Amino acid sequence: MSLSVFGMLMAVALGALAGTVIGLFIGFAAKQQKSEWSAMTQKEKTINIALVLFFSAVCIAGLAWYMVS
Repeated sequence: MSLSVFGMLMAVALGALAGTVIGLFIGFAAKQQKSEWSAMTQKEKTINIALVLFFSAVCIAGLAWYMVS
């Protein structure tokens, strides 16, 4: 099957949203977050950004694979 432009954009948007939620939740559960961004150390900020980017990429890839197959 082929993936339309709308389907691709939907996979990117929903995957980014889901990946952000999952990444932030895991960062919170691992106690790598504080209530304000400025209160976090550089290492905590880097870990949170990496978690969000990783899980966003995984969710986007998973949704795109699901929509194509």
